[in-house]
Amino acid sequence: MKRTTQLNKASLLNRRHPPVLFHTTIHFVAANLKNMNSPPKPKLSKALFQLVVNNFIIVVSVLLATIILLKAAELSRPSKHLAWLHAVRQAHLVLVIFISIVFRTLYVMCRPRSVYLVDYACFRHTSNCRTSRASFLEHVRNTPSIDEESIQFMMRMLEHSGIGDQTYLPPASHYIPPHHALDEARNEAEQVIFSSIDDLFAKTNTNPKTIDILITNCSAFNPTPSLVDMIVNKYKLRGDIRSIHISGMGCSAGLISVEVAKNLLQVAAPQGALALVVSTEIVSIHFYTGRNRAMLLPNVLFRMGGAAVLLSTSGSKSRFRLMHLVRTITAAQDKSYRCAFQEEDDKGETGVNLSKDLVAIAGETLQANITRIGSLVLPTSEQLLFGLSLIVRKFLNRNIKPYVPDFHTAFEHFCIHAGGRAVIDAVQRSLHLSDEDVEPSRMTLHRFGNTSSSSVWYELGYIDAKSRIHKGDRVWMIGFGSGFKCNSVMWECIKSANNIVGPWADCIHRYPVGITKVAK
Repeated sequence: MKRTTQLNKASLLNRRHPPVLFHTTIHFVAANLKNMNSPPKPKLSKALFQLVVNNFIIVVSVLLATIILLKAAELSRPSKHLAWLHAVRQAHLVLVIFISIVFRTLYVMCRPRSVYLVDYACFRHTSNCRTSRASFLEHVRNTPSIDEESIQFMMRMLEHSGIGDQTYLPPASHYIPPHHALDEARNEAEQVIFSSIDDLFAKTNTNPKTIDILITNCSAFNPTPSLVDMIVNKYKLRGDIRSIHISGMGCSAGLISVEVAKNLLQVAAPQGALALVVSTEIVSIHFYTGRNRAMLLPNVLFRMGGAAVLLSTSGSKSRFRLMHLVRTITAAQDKSYRCAFQEEDDKGETGVNLSKDLVAIAGETLQANITRIGSLVLPTSEQLLFGLSLIVRKFLNRNIKPYVPDFHTAFEHFCIHAGGRAVIDAVQRSLHLSDEDVEPSRMTLHRFGNTSSSSVWYELGYIDAKSRIHKGDRVWMIGFGSGFKCNSVMWECIKSANNIVGPWADCIHRYPVGITKVAK
């Protein structure tokens, strides 16, 4: 990813520093929604300030150690030190060494195990599922219960959605009229899940019998037997495997599954165990056929997709290290709880009602989430500047805009859930990200639509396909989901991708494409 020389220098100087002032409440998300998209270029004075502040402790420690050593050399003679060492009993030296080894061993044993991302694979769509805008509208017109006014509404939404002309819908949506039934949903689940797992096992050379933990997530489709049982039956996994299925958690469920797998790997599995995480959303059975506009919007946005992810506590063959994971939920507030709500309309048709306040609620939840993750990842200089700006606003001049921390000092890449163009726009303005920062999210939305919980993996696949991730780079995944939830995961790259594989392999040369800004 291209950056200015100064920005690269500032990013290298500001990695993984301890938090100091960031726990003060952050108010900049809503206040900066109208700001420009591109982040300001750091000046030389700011880069110098970051260099001094972020390395202040190291510089002071080195200076103090040097002064102490020089003073000690002036005030004492080497012969006195040798005499003192001869006077110390050997038993005391052995005891000191033994205690040091014991404390070191206890520290290693009590420290949580590091969790790694071995690799991932996204579902590679087949050409028979490709759906152009014209085909989508043609099939909708053949749905008897949807009137012309609803069709015109979906047409307008589709034009401004940021979704391209080559997204994918399951075979059930290609029938005339569309046939949305349980058997079609099960067939879609098997196609997406088995294909993704096959690609992952081939990519990592993994034997299914070595899987210790299995986590699946799908919000709306929860058959009996479950998706977990379906995978165990297909791949004949071991009888003692720890398996969990997560439902109803919305588009953020993929990152929740990562946390569940992490906890099990650290507590309930031996060192080097493998955890398979499968994220998908099945759209065959949940196509809304009523006339409520708020419930028609998911028909426009959601598309077919899925991803399989392999996690482990062994980093020998892994590509990423899991650094931080922060979850935020605002379901205690009624407005947040009902902003994405599955219900029946006045005609008895079931669908998901997306509130007009969804984008604003997403911004508020993101504000709470970055308050916590910012204290973990931002360098001392950024936290200090933010704290000083709050003090100036409170005691001197409230008209001064609060300082917006530069998240480029903590991350090189951003994977923002491709829930819709309006959501991506709001996050970009709030965090002062450039168009290149949100390019993976916009291009994923354009190429594959909203694939729900798996969208962040398609975005990571885009960055990989562009060969932009290098060793040491940090990736910020942000997922939004019903409830309302905002979840963040930070990865550090250990090893870059060897070759371009997956759903972007045959089309990455066409991207990025220009997309007109969303109309207000």
